[in-house]
Amino acid sequence: MAQQTEVRGGGASLRPTARDISVLDNSVLDDAVLDNAVWAALDGPHAHLAERVGRAARYPADVYAFAALADPTDPAAWDDLRTLVGPGTTVRIKPVEQVPEGWEIVGGGVGVQLVDTSLRPEPAPEAVRLGPDDVPEILDLVTRTRPGPFLQRTVALGTYLGIRDRGRLIALAGERLRPPGWTEISAVCTDPAHRGRGLATRLVRAVAAGIRERGDIPFLHAAADNTNAIRLYESIGFTLRRRSPVRLVRSPGTSLGSTVL
Repeated sequence: MAQQTEVRGGGASLRPTARDISVLDNSVLDDAVLDNAVWAALDGPHAHLAERVGRAARYPADVYAFAALADPTDPAAWDDLRTLVGPGTTVRIKPVEQVPEGWEIVGGGVGVQLVDTSLRPEPAPEAVRLGPDDVPEILDLVTRTRPGPFLQRTVALGTYLGIRDRGRLIALAGERLRPPGWTEISAVCTDPAHRGRGLATRLVRAVAAGIRERGDIPFLHAAADNTNAIRLYESIGFTLRRRSPVRLVRSPGTSLGSTVL
């Protein structure tokens, strides 16, 4: 597959060329919205979930623990974010290289973004749709497997599928961000006692089948050091698109307590 190497903010990333990414009608879909996927989702299909001030937005604290800026290099957008979250508040945000004066980077890491270029979507007959009543079980599985953030109302972001063994939830995958034309597959995890059976792959393919049915292209994120997950995703048809920093930043000023939103 043809690839191009791109450097952004000092970090190299491999991106598929435009001809590598096509939608169901074989037309080419621009992947630029994935550069700022959280904002594109909050400004698009997830606008009904957005808490927003001007050029800054965030998901509700019990849905997804990220904020976003229309342009991370725009000081006015950072002013809007401070108005939105309040003084002395810690928030997660990506992709951000630098913060304006008064803001403080207090933590973070590096993530990778992968896109579907040759995944084979197919339903999983054994998978069941999960909803709000299943959240306690989901949170238990997520706590034990640590696939990434999952909160009390994360299920509101899209379709979540699970596989049960004798009634117990043992594997999970679902939808999170929805930039226009794309849907992120997230929360992919399997109970350690049931790994090696291909459950995660079956659920990823099943979630992807639903995404493809509505004309979107699947993509996903992983921690850059999660090499096992990245290797699995690449083996089933995802291609590394870019690396980007994930920042934990604190807004200027002081508050009665520091809150992560």
